[in-house]
Amino acid sequence: MKTRLSALMGAAAALALSAGLALAGPGEPGHSHKSFAAGEPGDPKKPVARTIEVTMKETEDAKMLFEPNRVEIKRGEQVKFVLRNHGQVDHEFMLDTPERNAKHKIAMERNPDMEHDDPNGKRLAPKGSNEIVWRFTRPGTFEFACLIPGHYESGMHGIVVVK
Repeated sequence: MKTRLSALMGAAAALALSAGLALAGPGEPGHSHKSFAAGEPGDPKKPVARTIEVTMKETEDAKMLFEPNRVEIKRGEQVKFVLRNHGQVDHEFMLDTPERNAKHKIAMERNPDMEHDDPNGKRLAPKGSNEIVWRFTRPGTFEFACLIPGHYESGMHGIVVVK
């Protein structure tokens, strides 16, 4: 009876733990994509105010960058970012606040092969392309960055100013 009770309690604890993990969502702590300070995923069925092409690349002097590295947007505007990796290595585009990107960067240092296909971010192979449709609902200064280890430090980040 005592063994059976212990087994039952152990199973209940395991079930409770697994339910908590399921509710927590995937990824590292602080790596949730359920809420976004920079706005919300856009609706691809609705028209965009404009399309912004963002190129990712490396330079001959070992810098990594986005072109453009600064974008100004009106609050409420829905835009389409067309992302193109013209570089020789993988790059990513993660749109968030500088503070949340800094936390995400730490998670990427622990797991550099983390793949992204999130509403606010995409990882691209060399010569790859992808798109993000985004609606900026709040004013402020936000950041897009490549958080693959070493890329941010090499200059691969930019800002979005929402007015």
